[in-house]
Amino acid sequence: MNIEDLTPSERLLWEAFPSGESVDLSTGDPARDDPGFATHWGHDRIVRAEVLVALLVGAVEPEPGRVAAVRLSGARITGSLNLGHAEVRVPLALTACSFDEAPHLYWASMNSVHLMGCRLPGLVASGTRVDGHLWLEGSRISGGLWLDGANITGILNMSGVQLSNPGGDALLADRLTVEANVYCDQGFAANGEVRLPGARVGGQLIFRRARLHNPSGAALYASRLDVAANVFCDGGFVAEGEVRLRGARVGGYLSFVGAQLSAPERTALNADDLTVETDVYCSDGFTAHGSVSFSGAHVTGQLSLRGAHLRHEQGTALSLQRVQAEEVLLRPADKIAGTTDLSYARINLLRDEAATWPDRLQLDGLQYETLEPPLTARERLAWLRRDTDGYAPQPYERLAATYRALGLDADGRSVLLAKARDRRRTQGIPLKVVGFLQDVLVGYGYRPFRAASWLVGLLAFGTIVFSIHRPDVLDTGHKPHFNAFFYTLDLLLPIGSLGQEVEFAPSGIYQWVANLIVAAGLVLGLTVAAGATRALSRE
Repeated sequence: MNIEDLTPSERLLWEAFPSGESVDLSTGDPARDDPGFATHWGHDRIVRAEVLVALLVGAVEPEPGRVAAVRLSGARITGSLNLGHAEVRVPLALTACSFDEAPHLYWASMNSVHLMGCRLPGLVASGTRVDGHLWLEGSRISGGLWLDGANITGILNMSGVQLSNPGGDALLADRLTVEANVYCDQGFAANGEVRLPGARVGGQLIFRRARLHNPSGAALYASRLDVAANVFCDGGFVAEGEVRLRGARVGGYLSFVGAQLSAPERTALNADDLTVETDVYCSDGFTAHGSVSFSGAHVTGQLSLRGAHLRHEQGTALSLQRVQAEEVLLRPADKIAGTTDLSYARINLLRDEAATWPDRLQLDGLQYETLEPPLTARERLAWLRRDTDGYAPQPYERLAATYRALGLDADGRSVLLAKARDRRRTQGIPLKVVGFLQDVLVGYGYRPFRAASWLVGLLAFGTIVFSIHRPDVLDTGHKPHFNAFFYTLDLLLPIGSLGQEVEFAPSGIYQWVANLIVAAGLVLGLTVAAGATRALSRE
């Protein structure tokens, strides 16, 4: 490039480059210096992109002992800033500048890039390697920001950035690698899809107070995202459209505290197969219009839904199917509107609250060690019976085992009795009849001492019957004393003898009465003995 062809503004930049000094073309008036009004700026503020390219690729040697750099403020950049496949060894720092065309940095090797408070009609940096920070703070980029396959060894700062590409990709960052933190906070906003699938972040990913808008699709698509530390989507985070974190891995904790997610009749948050090394917080005002799914997720610590608002009336509002977590805090601000699916989840401690139980649950296969609060068997049975799949034996068995582990044996037996009764409702008429008799007589074996009441009743019945009609003596040569009470008791006792049964023999219908008493005594006596044995063993 011939230096004689440079405009005064370009000459200032050319001369400042070797020493890395800054060139400021702004007027000092914030209204006049807004890059949105760059079309009204005079020729004294225009710098051709080809001048920047020449400086960045080595047209001028650095001043000895100084660090050369392009540092420019308040300029309108005309033409195409095309650094595709270039190797740039000096920093590029543009502040409050406006670009007529989208810069192209694809597959370039850059030093550090600062585009702060700038206005750009797009930015293409696919495959770019930045040995330092990529600083886009406060810039406005329309037409899409492409960072797919890029590698940034420092920080990616998009704080306050405004991205706009309605119906398309506002941020395309598939397989992006950032070795430090990524900041998308302090007013970051995107109209269009924000894509981070397969991206790797070596520090924290921060979307605090960000606003994402793509109601017809995914607002944030970050499947298989890998973040070494924490992920913050809180502090006023708003997403209109789906948030997809399927198969993502978070090395710290994931915070959606107070976030507002909206994807009506669809999945507002898809975190299926997510792995989080500490805790997940969808709490303290977290609101989701649409389904929230953590199916197959693995949370080493706590999954908290305390104070959340979940709404998906026609489907599954919350899916914790196959979740593995140390603790689940399921205490939303109000009743979940829609089905809650806990099937086949494995949870060490499940904390919930009866007042906010959803009307529809799915509990088959749910495994837990402790419930807090445990509540009474009657209250917990009301919880089990909200299962939309109807009767399934496993939830009853799990609840009974939990009560027994807490030393609440009576509650455990009540649950198993309820299990038998609820199962009876699913059986045919013959089995229903048999089950009803088992229930009435001995409470399906879970109320063994109910048999004692039947024994007393049979004893009274037999005493009255045989007092009215004394049975015949077996040996007419003997004249034993007959006692209707002891005779009936002798019939009832399955073992031993009181000497009455062997001396007397009823006939006719009374023989059938005696046989009935003998059979009932055998069954009921063994039931009472078994119940007593279990009671003593527990002591």
